[in-house]
Formats: sequence, structure tokens, C-alpha cells
Amino acid sequence: MFKFLKDVSREMKKVTWPKGKELSSYTITVIATVAFVALFFFVIDLGITQVLNLF
Repeated sequence: MFKFLKDVSREMKKVTWPKGKELSSYTITVIATVAFVALFFFVIDLGITQVLNLF
């Protein structure tokens, strides 16, 4: 168990964390992607609902 935690600590020191500007850019990209996917599925769901209501 202690060896595992020591290895995790060693690996975490190798990680490069994003700077503030990169983090903002990544956050905006993620939010825009989620909004696009949500809108896409909303339109698909609306279309399927309209088709099913025809029957």
C-alpha cells in the first residue's frame, strides 16, 4: 500500500498542470461542446416526438 502511494506521489510530480489561460480555453471548449451536444439531442428528441405523435 505504501509503495503504491509513493509511486503515485512520484508520478504526480511529473504532471504538468495547465496555466490559467489554457484552463480558461479548455473550460470554454468543454462548455460549448456540452451545450452543442445537449442542443443536438434536444432537436433529435423533439423530432422523434413529433414523428411518434403523427401515429
